[in-house]
Amino acid sequence: MRESNRHKTSSQINVKESYFNSDTSTELAGERPGSYPFTRGVRADMYRGRLWTMRQYAGFGTAKESNQRYRYLLANGTSGLSVAFDLPTQIGYDSDDPFAEGEVGKTGVAIDSLQDMEVLFEAIPLEKVSVSMTINSTAGILLALLIAVGEKQGVAKEALRGTVQNDLLKEYIARGTYIYPVKHSLRLITDIISYCHVEAPKFNTISISGYHIREAGASAVQELAFTFCNAICYTSAAIEAGLDIDEFAPRLSFFFNGHNNFFEEVAKFRAARRIWAKIAKERFHAKNERSMMLRFHTQTGGSTLTAQQVNNNIVRVAFQGMAAVLGGTQSLHTNGMDEALGLPTEEAARTALRTQQVIAHETGVTDTVDPLAGSYFVEALTDEIEKLVWEYIARVDEMGGSTEAIANQFFQNEIRSTAYDTQQAIDRGEKVIVGVNEFQTEEEQRPEVFSVDDTVKDDQIQRLQALKGRRDNPGVQKALAEVSRRAQGRENLMPAILDAVRVYATLGEISNVLRDQWGEYRE
Repeated sequence: MRESNRHKTSSQINVKESYFNSDTSTELAGERPGSYPFTRGVRADMYRGRLWTMRQYAGFGTAKESNQRYRYLLANGTSGLSVAFDLPTQIGYDSDDPFAEGEVGKTGVAIDSLQDMEVLFEAIPLEKVSVSMTINSTAGILLALLIAVGEKQGVAKEALRGTVQNDLLKEYIARGTYIYPVKHSLRLITDIISYCHVEAPKFNTISISGYHIREAGASAVQELAFTFCNAICYTSAAIEAGLDIDEFAPRLSFFFNGHNNFFEEVAKFRAARRIWAKIAKERFHAKNERSMMLRFHTQTGGSTLTAQQVNNNIVRVAFQGMAAVLGGTQSLHTNGMDEALGLPTEEAARTALRTQQVIAHETGVTDTVDPLAGSYFVEALTDEIEKLVWEYIARVDEMGGSTEAIANQFFQNEIRSTAYDTQQAIDRGEKVIVGVNEFQTEEEQRPEVFSVDDTVKDDQIQRLQALKGRRDNPGVQKALAEVSRRAQGRENLMPAILDAVRVYATLGEISNVLRDQWGEYRE
């Protein structure tokens, strides 16, 4: 292994041979967990009082198949559901649309209407189970569908708990499942925040995501910096829409990646809390401490999983999950060992969940708060990550904020450069990936891979077309006309979208109404 990258973190922070008290700042001195700026955690007792929510991200094929997987996970100890949607659902197409060809049910569950959502949550008590939905461009529609299902179960929207990702800026930066131009996407986001503030106060209205930024190749510092730049943009937009920071900020949540450099990840999460606390208090003048508390979900790094020697992924996921816990996450998803090959099998999903349960109940790391506090190395790394993140935020501020940085391809180019340098280091052998560029073995037997049957598409389309034939189509057209009318003005869209899904207007029909009014984004 060459020396050039051997003692550097993913953010190219040099790691010294030894650390001493002189390497750390005095900022942490006297800080107690649960107190501003929350470096040590958002609650005084952290996991001594309540463990993190153990979520498993799942969804595939039809709503019926996904419902069976959810019930299996809940029976095995999952305490919250995290729904994966297929690509057509994410970008606003029904399963019978030509643009959906070949993608129905493949990367997640296909949801076309309230009919599917009813099946997805059949026998799952929404008054007890919190639901996280990884959805962005169609977030308002999926949230409306969840509210409508809750109504059918007798669960008021005021009682629903969960999170809708609703983070569209990162789609332009790193992921690509956008539909509308940026300004209209921001309108949808603020409409959801405003609506839920009054109507669904227990629901987290946005999960500002660094996860996909990291998956695209960013470093740990870039993951935090670009996420907080987006958070600043969203917060500013909500304030401009007439909301007070302390009205909506307590329901903001964040979504970060758990990667392989163990101590960098722990320090990253600790620095993140401190940075957000300062942004909320000093930049936006929040007075409520809950507005300053960074609450976040962590998912272990999908891009770190290898198709070679898949059992090694169990070890990677365990360390990534441990780093998230030592960093103080409020919610955690651990990836299945076989996800580099396909959707996780039931066995892989169960092993991933058991990994969290072992961390929680067998390792002792939950017995005290912030167990790595005071480590000269961890404190120095926390300080350095924070400093580098502020430098990035200052650069983006000078450009005019996230929307300008996206338009100028700043975020995108920074990520591409980091991803290229990382791959070069792997190719040169400077960065070792066990089983890939070092410690290879003769190609072993590949494990059984879970796949979605192609007949899923036919079944989904038949159910959708039958629905369109029996629903109240004049009522659907009236509801869609109201969505169109509101899209032309400034009235909140959520009540109209909710009325539309109640009469079984489809996700594609609602999305197309907005396409007609707003157009589509082209990079």
